Amino acid sequence: MQTPSESSTQEFVCSSEQEQRLDRFLLTQIPDFSRARLQGLIAAGLVTVNGLVARKSGKVVTMGSVVRVVVPPPAPPSATPENIPLEVVFENADVMVINKPAGMVVHPAAGHRTGTLVNAALGRAPGMQAVGGEERPGIVHRLDKDTSGLIILAKNDAAHHWLQEQFRLREVEKTYLALVDGKPPTPSGRVEAAIGRDAAHRQRMAVVRDEKGREAITEYRVREALGSYTLLECHPLTGRTHQIRLHCAFLGCPVVGDTVYGLRKPSLPLNRQFLHAARLKLILPSQSEPRTFEAPLPADLQVILISLRAEAVRPAAAGQGKRANDGIH
Repeated sequence: MQTPSESSTQEFVCSSEQEQRLDRFLLTQIPDFSRARLQGLIAAGLVTVNGLVARKSGKVVTMGSVVRVVVPPPAPPSATPENIPLEVVFENADVMVINKPAGMVVHPAAGHRTGTLVNAALGRAPGMQAVGGEERPGIVHRLDKDTSGLIILAKNDAAHHWLQEQFRLREVEKTYLALVDGKPPTPSGRVEAAIGRDAAHRQRMAVVRDEKGREAITEYRVREALGSYTLLECHPLTGRTHQIRLHCAFLGCPVVGDTVYGLRKPSLPLNRQFLHAARLKLILPSQSEPRTFEAPLPADLQVILISLRAEAVRPAAAGQGKRANDGIH
């Protein structure tokens, strides 16, 4: 039996007549490991094919190939569990669905080593410490710091792989609500605009030529016209960094409060972007039918909508009163 301080070695012989990538072959042999974890072992030189170290996940494995994997002992945790309250929408042995508040960073990174969603999740479920990697345990998708709403975390490697595949195959339906400055060119539409690093500002992303970035697709429809603002329902089919914010700006209607890709000074009294992950539909591990989870708009965003709706009603009421008075004379 492997103790926590010991490595273990596993050996597999490829019996398939079809050539396949090394990481995909290992997924079939060690299904409890996530693809990201296996790719990390390969990159670290801990996997050999026919006695030779293979450092590329795309290395071709053929029939008869002998693959050896050295699994090191768990590394000391880089994310520490913290007792931080979370709004858990759903939880079972495999996953945790959380309604993330705006202002909370998803995983530890430079400048945000504590107080993150991962720290809070580990405080609730310490067993997910090494799921998918020590730096981002349990993470299969992300939300920006100042975006609120639904995010799902995996609590074991099998669930992590299950969810990763659904996101990769674009089988997860994500619905966001975004209030934008102005309005899009059409009531509904589809944006296909590649996203990559901004050449002038490396900390930012940008819409770029196809060959310079990664494919990014967002579908949208107008939910409500509110004077000089529009409430949009957005469905990202891909999961690029800042995708909805960039695509809205690309349409000429940036997200309200987005001072990076939109107006430098917010047009409404809001200290973050008006973007909320409102609905998540996917198939959970060990289930066959999709589940839908929903998170209502948080109070700070509801207040903005209530105010805009009230403003939209006032001019109409004033106009009706003027017409009534005109009829008296």
